[in-house]
Amino acid sequence: RLEMRRFGVRVSIIEPGYFRTAITSSESLERHLRRLWERLPQETKALYGDSYLEDVLISMRRMQKKCNSELSVVTDCMEHALTSCHPRARYSAGWDAKLIYIPLSYLPSAFTDLF
Repeated sequence: RLEMRRFGVRVSIIEPGYFRTAITSSESLERHLRRLWERLPQETKALYGDSYLEDVLISMRRMQKKCNSELSVVTDCMEHALTSCHPRARYSAGWDAKLIYIPLSYLPSAFTDLF
């Protein structure tokens, strides 16, 4: 954003929370992760443990249920950034981005690592 300022280009950053899209589809992610897991050497799998992949997949499925399906929250931010006379430098789209990720960004890394 700051690098472009010297060229007269204003950049707005849109930071969305979790939204239900093709990228966050648990089915395609699961297929991809299983393929990657199968390619790993046996010694690497042993380091992570037998339950690692299943634990990741369970966590991913839980996150999928919490994903917002209303993408207009993000596109409204895009529209404002593109059409406003005075667009914001940053847009946080979604309740999770506003209530979790922004406050966490102000905390010490040691605390956010625990979270």
